Amino acid sequence: MPPPATCGDASDDPVSSKKPRIPDADAGNDAPAPAAPPDFEGSLAELEAIVDRLEQGELSLDESLQQFERGVQLTRVCQSALKQAEHKVEILLRKSGQPDEFEAAPFASDDD
Repeated sequence: MPPPATCGDASDDPVSSKKPRIPDADAGNDAPAPAAPPDFEGSLAELEAIVDRLEQGELSLDESLQQFERGVQLTRVCQSALKQAEHKVEILLRKSGQPDEFEAAPFASDDD
């Protein structure tokens, strides 16, 4: 039995093989997914790793500055996440009907 004829096959025709592609939501397309907001735990872990690298003192000045800049960004992310969490707790306390029963107090660190 002879092989199937390939003459006129769509794979040989460069024009017909270039159909417009509609991205499928489930298909792995090359477009980057929208960035999810970084989570607090991941940001904190990365920040701790940066502090460790900086404390070792083995980075060049340029690398140290880049790491420091990233650390500042991560600090802001963590502070924002903490503020949002605090706001949510305050809302939940107000909804519980007993907002005066609890009072916000400054955080006392272990270093004091």
